[in-house]
Amino acid sequence: MSAFLWTRPDTPAHASLLLAHGAGAPMDSTFMGKLATALVLQGVAVARFEFSYMAGRRTGGSKRPPPRADKLISEFQTALQATLAETEGPLLIGGKSMGGRVAAMLGGGGSLPARVKGICCFGYPFHPTGKPDADWRMSPIEDAKRPVLILQGERDPFGNKAELDEIKLPDHVSLSYLEDGNHDFGPRGRSPATLDGNIEIAAKATANFAQDI
Repeated sequence: MSAFLWTRPDTPAHASLLLAHGAGAPMDSTFMGKLATALVLQGVAVARFEFSYMAGRRTGGSKRPPPRADKLISEFQTALQATLAETEGPLLIGGKSMGGRVAAMLGGGGSLPARVKGICCFGYPFHPTGKPDADWRMSPIEDAKRPVLILQGERDPFGNKAELDEIKLPDHVSLSYLEDGNHDFGPRGRSPATLDGNIEIAAKATANFAQDI
């Protein structure tokens, strides 16, 4: 696990979010930076961290694919314990794509500390990209012991709106769409939506989620 990359509001935060990256991009990617900045403007402090395979790439380590998601749960648990020691008040756990899936897995196994109030998934990988006929990755969000918020681009190849409209999610899972968004929430050029606008909407939904729970 890497050191934390904190982004904090100037005033006391309403909540803190422990945020993991996706499978292929680091904690300081453009998406992660934009999301952290937007969340801070909504009063949510953000602690970003990297799984060891990604942190190793910074020092010339292997660029092999990441381990299976379930192999990363213990690293997320370690990051959670460190975050609990550094913060006060309500805490959310979550991540981009794979990071959100690992957070949900952590939320379904054992017992989470009482301060952990919810799980946030930014672009949840419901199925392998472009393969809706493959086995869906529903167990992590179905088994989660905390409320789950999923922010999903309408065109996300890991689970788009048309596909998700055909399934029923558990009552503890809330799903919000980003207009014409892809997996990184970016719309097409002809869309009236914008990337920054979609990220702002996602950040506001996250802040509201934190206050509601």
